[in-house]
Amino acid sequence: MNLQDIRELVDYNFWTNRRLLAMTAQVTADQLNAPSSHSFGTLQRTLVHTLDTEWGWRVFMQGGGFTPPLEAKDFPTVESIQTRWHQEENDWWAFIDTLTDADLNRKVSSKGNNGMVQEWVLWHLIYHVINHGGQHRSEVANLLTVYGQSPGEIDFTVYLSERKAANATYLTRA
Repeated sequence: MNLQDIRELVDYNFWTNRRLLAMTAQVTADQLNAPSSHSFGTLQRTLVHTLDTEWGWRVFMQGGGFTPPLEAKDFPTVESIQTRWHQEENDWWAFIDTLTDADLNRKVSSKGNNGMVQEWVLWHLIYHVINHGGQHRSEVANLLTVYGQSPGEIDFTVYLSERKAANATYLTRA
């Protein structure tokens, strides 16, 4: 894995997030908080969990340790989620901009609750964040579709095609 590959995956991640958030802005407050069978129970809680994962792992990878979880109650509206996610996107790019290809293979470690040290390769953690978010973005896309606000296709190949059609290196970053 090299830094260019990581940039592409991170850009895809934010492209997808923005697409989902744009459609989430179209749902009602009742739909945002309606119970569902998905893993976090509501559209709002699923979005906040996905945001929390991106934030928490980024801070950890930057040496800040593990963060307390973001609370859904602190993000009662789509606008509050969008605002915080926009900041997180900027923070991710600032983090990515500090990395080199060599950094991607450095080890990141922590002591688990059982006292055992866990160790990961940095690019594996970055990939984990994007992959983990894929499950929850699929849940969000499903709920949005049920609510009549389908985000359309969110496949990586659709992102690549849109980027190519726009003749852009990245779609979500100036």
